[in-house]
Amino acid sequence: MNELMSQAIDLMVAGMGFVFAFLVVLVFATLLMSKLVHRFGAPEPAAPVRTPRAKPSAPSSVDPDTAEAIKKAIAQYRSRHKK
Repeated sequence: MNELMSQAIDLMVAGMGFVFAFLVVLVFATLLMSKLVHRFGAPEPAAPVRTPRAKPSAPSSVDPDTAEAIKKAIAQYRSRHKK
């Protein structure tokens, strides 16, 4: 029984060692690839120039009946959706 536990511990240590070594190699390979891509990769495109958008033109005057309907609709919406 003692020999079996010794073999199990040896196998566990070997397995954990291989996993640790693989992860270390993976980290260094990722760092190396990142540096290579950064060095030899295509340059980043320039930031696009933002052009100001034209604001939609609203009618200069609103019909009083339409304005009253909008006010009532807003009041009704607010009364139904109070927190």
